Amino acid sequence: MKILYAIQATGNGHISRAMELLPYLHKFGTVDIFLSGANSTLPLDAEIKYRSQGLSLFYTCKGSLNYRKIMSKVSPFRIMKEMRELPVEKYDLVLNDFECITSLACAYKKVPSVNFGHQASFMSAKTPRPEKPNKIGEWVLQNYAKASQYIGLHFESYDDFIFSPVIKEEILQAEASNKGHITVYLPSYCDNQLMQYLRPLTDHRFEVFSKEVKEVKTEGHVTFIPVGKEAFNKSLITCHGIVCGAGFETPAEALYLKKKMIAIPIKGQYEQLCNAAALKKIGVRTPDSLDDDFTDTFNNWVNDPETPGVTYDYSTEAIINILMYRCSSLRYELDIPYPDLIFN
Repeated sequence: MKILYAIQATGNGHISRAMELLPYLHKFGTVDIFLSGANSTLPLDAEIKYRSQGLSLFYTCKGSLNYRKIMSKVSPFRIMKEMRELPVEKYDLVLNDFECITSLACAYKKVPSVNFGHQASFMSAKTPRPEKPNKIGEWVLQNYAKASQYIGLHFESYDDFIFSPVIKEEILQAEASNKGHITVYLPSYCDNQLMQYLRPLTDHRFEVFSKEVKEVKTEGHVTFIPVGKEAFNKSLITCHGIVCGAGFETPAEALYLKKKMIAIPIKGQYEQLCNAAALKKIGVRTPDSLDDDFTDTFNNWVNDPETPGVTYDYSTEAIINILMYRCSSLRYELDIPYPDLIFN
């Protein structure tokens, strides 16, 4: 079987998930990768067949989307050219992790595809939303990467096509411990802005994962560390708690490890507002932003003995087997039984 796997590289979460999924996908055939986007910091440890600047998200230093930079990088002519040239018709299965060009190419050439990933879960009205849904945000989630079928991933199984997050093997095999530090991963804030809010909290040690530094740098009780898979995993596994964005992969891993968490959604990014609503239902603190109340918010949180956690029901292998089983009616048939759904 020939599989085209389109990966959105507007952040590290899609890359991280892809690296876990690829070994299981390779069991079903050859996998060609289309990587789209320009602002992830994690490398994809796999051969990339097709590469595009795609439609990338960029951020200010103060926790919000940088709309001017986003729009300056949009080239409709380039996108249409890549859409026509991407040979989706040559593949038995097209997997799309919320990537627009692949979706357009499949629609243009009438090739079925599967939207597989976190954003696919928002095709269900049962998936949590903020109290005041945003019409534009909803339209983007519903139409940015339209497909023939949808297989969603989320913190909980809100619908019959939504399954557990894909958790990195290093996290699954880890024994969580508490060495007392607080892990911080807020890539929509710059280091200077983060330091402004962390500087007063001298009773705590912080390990901040930064896209700005090239080597480890310590300023008093705050250590800045370049973003990297191994260093971040170690910090998360051994932290007392984590302050992060309201994305998907990092909060999912923190919940699995039963780590205390503050999740701050990126301003203007509707998906993160939806995730924050879901996390709030689980018991996670989700302030709107870093602001003058952060010191009080942090101290109340760090001294709270309650630590939300979630038990996931599906292993990565089970999720891939479900995917292949449900997609067998697209362009091929697979002689596999319905998979065991128990996490192991």
